[in-house]
Amino acid sequence: MAVNGSGRTQSSPPPEGIYVPVATFFAAEGSSNYNKTSPPLDLETQTRHSLFLVEGGIKGLVILGSTGEAIFLKPRERNELISSQRKALDDAGYKDRPIIAGTATQNIDETLEMIKESKEAGAEYAMVLSPGYFASSTSQTGIQKWFEAVADEAVLPVLIYHYPGVTNNLYIAPSTFEKLAAHPNIVGTKLSHGIIDDQTLIAASPRIDHEKFYVFTGLGQNLLPVLAIGGVAAIDGLAGVFPRLVVRLFNMFNETLSKGLTKKDISEMRDLQFSICEGEKLVARWGVVGVKEACARVWGMGSRTGGRLPLAGGFEDGEAEWSKWSKTFDELKNIEEKFKKEGKEG
Repeated sequence: MAVNGSGRTQSSPPPEGIYVPVATFFAAEGSSNYNKTSPPLDLETQTRHSLFLVEGGIKGLVILGSTGEAIFLKPRERNELISSQRKALDDAGYKDRPIIAGTATQNIDETLEMIKESKEAGAEYAMVLSPGYFASSTSQTGIQKWFEAVADEAVLPVLIYHYPGVTNNLYIAPSTFEKLAAHPNIVGTKLSHGIIDDQTLIAASPRIDHEKFYVFTGLGQNLLPVLAIGGVAAIDGLAGVFPRLVVRLFNMFNETLSKGLTKKDISEMRDLQFSICEGEKLVARWGVVGVKEACARVWGMGSRTGGRLPLAGGFEDGEAEWSKWSKTFDELKNIEEKFKKEGKEG
């Protein structure tokens, strides 16, 4: 790391690759330690899922993001979750797979405390959700100063988490990203929206040093176009169910950059993107509830009803709802298993 002109050491972005915003697994209804108000963590399933992901080529884990139901966890549980998965990855020989810890608070001091505790628990990066409580009254200058205040004191490199869907539609303009990208401790962003022109204005901006600031799409359904405009990869929910599918598209795109692009390559990448888009419809409709439902039904991993209120219980009409998705997910499972047999990822 180099020393920036501000005097602060220039932080490095996380390694390029596909990351997963992992679901947090809780004890299922009917289990011996189940509590309907606050079911305990199911760390056994959590570890099984983490290893399933990295064995499928996932570069690292985002723990305690929106998919991780971070707002429902107590500080002790946050630290236990991070430390258990850091140990599980290290013990399995995956010390090179970073953990990015999410924060979702409005208060700067509380955000900094979470980042500090996350580092102590084993995280290497912090993904900081924008403060959206007063979204209608917040200026772009206010957003900039809030993130700069966090990044100035944060003990981990910061990625900006821009997700209007959970922040009262708070908008961060591309011009604001250009200013924030110059901060030596802000190393990238996860853009969880489909505004492709804004994504282009950030990922392709000549006023951003893209060696120091990485743009990740939060939507796997946008992966191929975002790679084409200068984004580095995705932090994607569907990859939590079918890691090899999403990793394969990422790898194919980067392989074509070195060997040269052919019409066959374009056709294969379009087919993969199409398959990903079909699966992402479930994630877009049901979020973490859909991810957990799919993990349980496709791989027997976790419980379809293992959440915390108000998300506990899974689909309201489970079998009828899953019947709308089962054909698509059976096809995606076949593709995933085919890629596993080929052994190119992992």
